[in-house]
Amino acid sequence: MGLVPEIDYGTPASRASETVTLTIDGREITVPAGTSIMRASMEAGIQVPKLCATDMVDAFGSCRLCLVEVEGRNGTPASCTTPVAAGLVVHTQTERLKQIRKGVMELYISDHPLDCLTCAANGDCELQDMAGAVGLRDVRYGYEGDNHVKARTGAGGSEVNARYMPKDESNPYFTYDPAKCIVCSRCVRACEEVQGTFALTIEGRGFGSRVSPGAHEDFLSSECVSCGACVQACPTATLTEKSVIAIGQPEHSVVTTCAYCGVGCSFKAEMRGEELVRMVPWKDGKANRGHSCVKGRFAYGYASHKDRILNPMVRENISDPWREVTWEEAFAHIAAEFKRIQYQYGREAIGGITSSRCTNEETYLVQKLIRAGFGNNNVDTCARVCHSPTGYGLGQAFGTSAGTQDFDSVEHSDVVVVIGANPTDGHPVFGSRLKKRLRQGAKLIVIDPRRTDIVRSPHIEAAFHLPLKPGTNVAVMTAMAHVIVTEGLFAEAFIRERCDWSEFEDWASFVAEPQHSPEATEAFTGVPAADLRGAARLYATGGNGAIYYGLGVTEHSQGSTTVMAIANLSMVTGNIGRPGVGVNPLRGQNNVQGSCDMGSFPHEFPGYRHVSDDATRDTFEKLWGVTLSNEPGLRIPNMLDAAVDGTFKGIYIQGEDILQSDPDTKHVSAGLAAMECVVVHDLFLNETANYAHVFLPGSTFLEKDGTFTNAERRINRVRKVMSPKNGYSDWEVTQKLAQAMGLNWAYSHPSEIMDEIAATTPSFAKVSYDYLEKMGSVQWPCNEAHPEGSPIMHTDGFVRGRGKFIRTEYVATDERTGPRFPLLLTTGRILSQYNVGAQTRRTENTVWHDEDRLEVHPHDAEQRGIKDGDWIKLTSRSGDTTLRALLTDRVSPGVVYTTFHHPDTQANVITTDFSDWATNCPEYKVTAVQVSPSNGPTEWQEDYDELSRRSRRIVGKLEAAE
Repeated sequence: MGLVPEIDYGTPASRASETVTLTIDGREITVPAGTSIMRASMEAGIQVPKLCATDMVDAFGSCRLCLVEVEGRNGTPASCTTPVAAGLVVHTQTERLKQIRKGVMELYISDHPLDCLTCAANGDCELQDMAGAVGLRDVRYGYEGDNHVKARTGAGGSEVNARYMPKDESNPYFTYDPAKCIVCSRCVRACEEVQGTFALTIEGRGFGSRVSPGAHEDFLSSECVSCGACVQACPTATLTEKSVIAIGQPEHSVVTTCAYCGVGCSFKAEMRGEELVRMVPWKDGKANRGHSCVKGRFAYGYASHKDRILNPMVRENISDPWREVTWEEAFAHIAAEFKRIQYQYGREAIGGITSSRCTNEETYLVQKLIRAGFGNNNVDTCARVCHSPTGYGLGQAFGTSAGTQDFDSVEHSDVVVVIGANPTDGHPVFGSRLKKRLRQGAKLIVIDPRRTDIVRSPHIEAAFHLPLKPGTNVAVMTAMAHVIVTEGLFAEAFIRERCDWSEFEDWASFVAEPQHSPEATEAFTGVPAADLRGAARLYATGGNGAIYYGLGVTEHSQGSTTVMAIANLSMVTGNIGRPGVGVNPLRGQNNVQGSCDMGSFPHEFPGYRHVSDDATRDTFEKLWGVTLSNEPGLRIPNMLDAAVDGTFKGIYIQGEDILQSDPDTKHVSAGLAAMECVVVHDLFLNETANYAHVFLPGSTFLEKDGTFTNAERRINRVRKVMSPKNGYSDWEVTQKLAQAMGLNWAYSHPSEIMDEIAATTPSFAKVSYDYLEKMGSVQWPCNEAHPEGSPIMHTDGFVRGRGKFIRTEYVATDERTGPRFPLLLTTGRILSQYNVGAQTRRTENTVWHDEDRLEVHPHDAEQRGIKDGDWIKLTSRSGDTTLRALLTDRVSPGVVYTTFHHPDTQANVITTDFSDWATNCPEYKVTAVQVSPSNGPTEWQEDYDELSRRSRRIVGKLEAAE
């Protein structure tokens, strides 16, 4: 099988359209203007020796190994920093160059350990390779004298070597060995140019130079975010993954897709047999372009964690311990229970929830099982609690329910608006690409109650930060539109050509009303009118304007309204349909876009077609051989309500932990407790499994074939790199359950499921595994009209015909502050953890975030006698919990913030059941709370801890960990 080959061209590709012809080693070569001689040589198959050069960062020219001779020019210029020119005649190998390169290599090796046979990089060391390439056979300078290699020098090691530094083992995932550093600066440049953190520097001068994290700190204590860019860039064993040190060099690799956030990074899973050695970002991945974050790069240990459940389990009552059964027994038990419930309570008494962490194919099968096997449309997905307003709002305005751009588009943006999103934490690889564009001169507007890292970080500062009061998104968006319309900054030609002019006139008259002005809205949004006007003018007049938004937009009672307001802004300024612009939802989970595409909503079949549409229903009825219901089914909140009412009794939940992730935890637990057959299909005994009667062990993304669809609509292949530890991939589990329910399914591979998706879903019509192998990835719609996919949507016209301007009246949430609950709680994520933490809490990522903390402004803390690190009680109208305080001015006075990654906090005990008016997406981002000192856990936490302990008992085994 072997390792997936990747060519390092030494310097980045030039984007120039004009070409230049030159001669290198007797060959005539034509390349884009601005290409380096090094890259031109490599493209011609001529490898110039190099150490400080790599095509992920700009040329540097420090190692002096890549020197060439150019006829008619003096000296020996570095090929990495010398651009091509028409007519140049270049020689890469002459006697003079050979001697220079040998001399350079001698100097490197004279201050480098000679432990190649026991070095972790043996077989994957560029220094070793270059020594061979230049023909180094001897080191004339010897190995004595000043060096960074030996801890002690002198006769018999009698003297301490002040230049020596021991290994830095502080980072849980990689080591830093200064003795092996050649000071090529590749790691420093990768941290600056690729990641944008600027955590590394070169300290000292001359022979005393060395790489330093921060101000001579260890890696863990520094600002390093462990993205792995430095490790990937290092040409020696100076920065090495601890997994490579422990296991050895990989012998084969497989390209697959990360299973964390919605960026959808491509990785090479590098293996020894069926053991994963490391994950390396794939340079040809079109979403990540060879970059990664700490989660995708390193946090895969959960796949082999001891907490994984590998055998099916059943229990009669949720108070009983689990007992392990065979797969056949589990399927038979579920089928019998579901049939009994439907016989006793009616066809609508059961349903299911699809997973945004599973593949498109697996999600498709779950909704098919519910519609064809259960005979109803009671199917929903976690998008209900995150981006369902995106689907509704963009569908109304543009006619399609997804973002408009690819991630490459940000490289063409002049003004970027980030609203309700924290890309450096939630979508860090995209965040790095955004920061790079901002360093190049693009302007940034941040609309967020909290001062996120993107507001101000090294070499970046937002032109405007609008710290609005939680819940006032619609008012701020409409006020921006007010400025654009009343000051005549709208794109009239675009609107007349692409939108409905009469609808625009109606909308324009609405936003122009005095109550929508920044001065009028400042009183309740908290955003200074002058700043809001400045931001609106910048977006309207600053060139290509792009809007990126996240759950801070959608998880509100007016989430859908805000999405439509964002669409209005993009249309009124003409910022739609070309690179650098658009409306871009940053999706939270790896396949939340795909789960929506695959028909996971109770009112829609795959491809966002309503269940009442006769033609669509006929397509599926003929293929599946069943009669399908034309009535929309129950959403997740409706299922829980119906369970409490006694009419909904059974549920199949694949890869979703609704007890921890959904709002109003007490209501969720009441609904689950009222059901008679709860089936949880997951990797671990999660919080929802506390109320389950059947547990089906799941498989990780490393153990299955399939596809994920990321936030830019990109369909990426997921490839199996090891056998499922539980015996089956998730699609096989769902198929066997369907067979137990009496369905005649006989898929032999997920490619057959994708073929069925393509046959029934117009936007996927041309998608197949063979086509994805050929193209690498495609963005839907991918059909006869768009055979190579659609990186940019709405280029010639909107999917719905003409863009629709919609009035967006601000309606204050029913969740109000008052004397009892004077503060507003909002929630979010942190870089090192993911969603409910079931995966990342089982990795070394806990070294950065081992508990949820409540961010409190120092003013609010002082009023309540709270100090940093104190235990505090957080109370709302729904419930209470305890956690520790983190005093910070990131939040405004009157606003508190926490994450929801740890189940012992149970942050969603606090959140309410208020939701978006159109989609029932919960209002996580606005909860009225009070904060007070505490000296212990709440009664709810104590009761819940006891429930969790009891629910994880397994007959014949020690207590299973969550």
